[in-house]
Amino acid sequence: MIQECRMMQEEIVKLRRDLHRIPELGCVLPETCAYVEARLKELGIPCRQIAENGGILAEIDTGKPGKTLLLRADMDALPVPEETGLPFSSEREGRMHACGHDAHTAMLLAAAKVILKHREKLSGTVRLLFQTGEEVMDGAEMAIREGALEPRPDAVFGMHIGTIMGAEIPAGTVIAAPGCVMASCDRFLIRIKGVGCHGSTPEKGVDPITVGSHIVTGLQELIARECPGRDARVLTVCRFTAGHTWNVIPDTAELEGTVRAVSDEVRQQILGRIREIAQGIAHTYRAEAEVEMALGSAPVINNPEMAELAAEAAAAAVGADHVMTQIAGPTMIAEDFASYLQRVPGAFLFLSSSNPAKGTDRPHHSSRFDIDEDVLWEGAAVFASIAKRYLGAK
Repeated sequence: MIQECRMMQEEIVKLRRDLHRIPELGCVLPETCAYVEARLKELGIPCRQIAENGGILAEIDTGKPGKTLLLRADMDALPVPEETGLPFSSEREGRMHACGHDAHTAMLLAAAKVILKHREKLSGTVRLLFQTGEEVMDGAEMAIREGALEPRPDAVFGMHIGTIMGAEIPAGTVIAAPGCVMASCDRFLIRIKGVGCHGSTPEKGVDPITVGSHIVTGLQELIARECPGRDARVLTVCRFTAGHTWNVIPDTAELEGTVRAVSDEVRQQILGRIREIAQGIAHTYRAEAEVEMALGSAPVINNPEMAELAAEAAAAAVGADHVMTQIAGPTMIAEDFASYLQRVPGAFLFLSSSNPAKGTDRPHHSSRFDIDEDVLWEGAAVFASIAKRYLGAK
């Protein structure tokens, strides 16, 4: 199976480039779903859409009783204008596969072809989930609502390509670590209501900009002085909007930002205190504050046994010297794959494609983000190797 994945390298590159040209955003991806569905039907793998163009769910039935393994790839892109100059650059203005999801989809399609060919060596079912909406943190929960986990699988695995765990990690390295590997992600929006007036007479109004500035400082004190130092956490105000001209104090201001944490206890502590701090500070300065929370994803926490199985499978696929099983700490980037891991034992892996000589060491979500395509066969091989190890003869 591993050698066949290696021999499919050119085919996987073509799949990735086809998908790279047609990036789509959010939870509804008609072109991408049609492309994936067509490839699966060519292979003779039964599949169905999740909602309407909301993803693809497929199954490879070995014909023998056994466990159910779920393998997931995300498919959505980003609202980023592409500046890579690649000959297969995005053909959709203002959109780009700047996070590697085109590669994830291509690798799982290739793995599906190999697993199907060798299904007689396996027992049970391999379920393939091609998910939308990861970038907007809605896709996993939508897939679950639409039956992606019914009947409940026994294990779930996913993978992310790129430089997420560090641009210094050489291309072709697979990271399969136990425990927390990625942070949670939540969004907050604070609307401050003051009283507008002329900039020369601030005493006649209530300045929402000053109030907002104190709230920003107060939120940073929350991170620095109330959360345990042992737990990584981030609270960032990314948007502070107020006013329309240079000599008028506005009536309102808005703050918007993100919260990241690696433990659910710290996550809930921060989310609870944001409202208290914002409204308390606003009241102190005679203003009002409304707070909205948009809960995203929980921390990504790998099951230790499943992480070990994945590491062994990866070692069989790419060699033990290309597998890492320990990380310095979780990345504060988030992934809605956490929704599956909250319900099913599994693990989320990383495949480095960082190669400075090829310019593939740039950060994710960059307009110049690219991957080293030479590692694509490895991702497919790891997926196939996991299926063999989990569902194969013991």
